Amino acid sequence: MTDWHLQGLDGGNPLAFLAALGTLRSVSLAWPDQRMLIRWDPSGGAWRPRLETAGELPRDALIPALHEQLRRMAGHPAFAFSKDLTLDAAQFREVALQAQVRTEYGDNCFADFVTAFASEVLVEGKGAKPAQIQDTALRTMSGAGHQHFVAFMTQLAEETTESHLTEALFLPWRYSDPGPSLRWDPTDDRRYALRWGEPSGDPVRTVRGANRLAVEGLPLLPVMPVGRSLQTTGFSQRRGEVRWTWPIWEGSLDLDTVRSLLALRELQQSRPPREQLRAMGVVEIYRSMRITQGKYRNFTPAMPV
Repeated sequence: MTDWHLQGLDGGNPLAFLAALGTLRSVSLAWPDQRMLIRWDPSGGAWRPRLETAGELPRDALIPALHEQLRRMAGHPAFAFSKDLTLDAAQFREVALQAQVRTEYGDNCFADFVTAFASEVLVEGKGAKPAQIQDTALRTMSGAGHQHFVAFMTQLAEETTESHLTEALFLPWRYSDPGPSLRWDPTDDRRYALRWGEPSGDPVRTVRGANRLAVEGLPLLPVMPVGRSLQTTGFSQRRGEVRWTWPIWEGSLDLDTVRSLLALRELQQSRPPREQLRAMGVVEIYRSMRITQGKYRNFTPAMPV
């Protein structure tokens, strides 16, 4: 058994949880002959992930393997088809067809991200112009203020180093990296009312490695048409509030099992049945609200439910 305790990731932080998912998915792709597992341990007042494999691997091999896998996405069509998800149905259908062609040659990555980004089946609004597609509830920006949801993923793929990954996974977060940030961390909510000074001129400070790994977690939260709206795995809406709910589990689970756990209907209840979920190994449930401030979206600090 080889394991890595990812002390930098706090399961109660939306960005850190998504980064944990991205880490599991990335190492599962990097080491396809290994059965990679993840579980959560209480440590330092938070739930921290522990990555495991039954095989024997050098402990210092994790970061180089992760970095090599992530660098393969630099220039990948999954991030190169547009700067944002502001596409009409015909445009996104063409993207989906391109992804389908790549699966015929053994590359499922493009399709994995397409199913996490949006669907051409449902569109927003009406009018003479082609209506835009509905997209993932995790989309936090659409080009305003030069903040581009998909283009930022390309930038992160090109600029993230091994040092960034080490700091995100194993060290306390210092928020010393410049942008881009994908606004999944509650600290990205930079409203004036929450700060002592007007923040618009302050430089963006983030944890680059966490943002990069979180991108790779998106395919575990795909979207699907439900009635007249597009639903994102892990999200629900009640009285106008968009809620993201995720589980923390104690057993060691592989990628496919985690994917199934994230989609449990019981998690989305206003009061999840904790005893029932505890029997499945779920030891905590966190919920964060998505809020909109002007042209941007942010997530609130998560609370247990």
